[in-house]
Amino acid sequence: MQQDFFSIDPRLRALAQEAEQRAAGRFAEIEAVTRYNQEKVLAAFQRRRVSESHFAATTGYGYGDRGRDTLDAVFADAMGTEDALVRHFILCGTHALTVALFGVLRPGDTLLAATGAPYDTLQTVIGLTGDGVGSLKEFGIRYQEVPLDSEGLPDAAAVKAALRQNPSIKAVHIQRLRGYSLRPSLTVAQIGELIAAVRSVRPDVITFVDNCYGEFVEKEEPSAVGADLMAGSLIKNPGGGIAENGGYICGRHDLVEQCARRMTTPGLGREVGASLGHNRTLFMGLFSAPHVTGEALKTAVFCAALFERLGFSASPAAQDPRTDIIQTVKLLRPEALVAFCRGIQKGAPVDAFVTPEAWDMPGYDNQVVMAAGAFTMGASIELSADGPMRPPYAAFMQGSLNYDAGRVGVLLAAQSMLDEGYLSL
Repeated sequence: MQQDFFSIDPRLRALAQEAEQRAAGRFAEIEAVTRYNQEKVLAAFQRRRVSESHFAATTGYGYGDRGRDTLDAVFADAMGTEDALVRHFILCGTHALTVALFGVLRPGDTLLAATGAPYDTLQTVIGLTGDGVGSLKEFGIRYQEVPLDSEGLPDAAAVKAALRQNPSIKAVHIQRLRGYSLRPSLTVAQIGELIAAVRSVRPDVITFVDNCYGEFVEKEEPSAVGADLMAGSLIKNPGGGIAENGGYICGRHDLVEQCARRMTTPGLGREVGASLGHNRTLFMGLFSAPHVTGEALKTAVFCAALFERLGFSASPAAQDPRTDIIQTVKLLRPEALVAFCRGIQKGAPVDAFVTPEAWDMPGYDNQVVMAAGAFTMGASIELSADGPMRPPYAAFMQGSLNYDAGRVGVLLAAQSMLDEGYLSL
């Protein structure tokens, strides 16, 4: 007999087998994309002649860091862009976005948000929330927002109207992920349609995509459909669960150069910034990223299939196409959301004994409950779940370095809800 290491109700295990059978077709599609992206990344490594010498550490100013510069080139090739900045000292996704926005915008310019209100932490960067100190607003950079349409998709007509009416718009912000909303994440094709709408009115405007959670989910990145600039975090998809920190900015060469001068100083730009021994893990993380992203996607699809079978609403649904690794489940009660996150925590390899509680997380308007038992703190390419304590009390689950472990975490989330009386079998 197989030992049950986690005391999961046999009825849940039977439902899990049904869920996997339902998800088989979607799993096969994910695996096909993974193979394509893995070949693409491998080819980028070989094209740039990566060698052991590129893993050597530099200190001090970091002048002449061959590994750092080669990593930029490999990353740009893998993402289909002219140039890239990949740095361990970009602290998080919001930091990468901030560097990019301050890099390309100047006092008097307007940033147009074409996908409604951006993610909570970026609102503080813009100056919509918080005390405004250090924000774009304090530096005289204006902000304009176009709400999403009734289906939660970009309103291209309204975006074009805003561009015609406001000549000060310098950049259009496009958020690929849903954030803590329940609108659908945007596919690369949908991003392309929005960029085409922008170009039809103002070809000079910079199109900037927050690409967090979306890297390597599809065969193409937003750069393939005209995005001028993209940014994200290395402790999400492109770090492959190996990068211990960092972020990236990639896109048009001239714009990346502007961002480099904001990242360090004018006159020095990308030439400074010692790698301090991080190159090896950043290269390894990028190489592993397509496979690990595929494992996270399969975990998300399994979660959707199981919880739909248990009577909950999941988005994306199990049979829906995917454009990022985030899976939401509407749990409808605050206690059920907390129970779900506690179950995910029990499935972690690190800190599984910790009990998540909702708390006042910096940068968010509501309390947030978060499960994240990860080897790298806050790495949401590892299995994690969180959610704001507001209706409809949806859990936002993402990650898993491998599907088999992620599967256990999802089952333990269901078991936790069963134990606490928030689902019935």
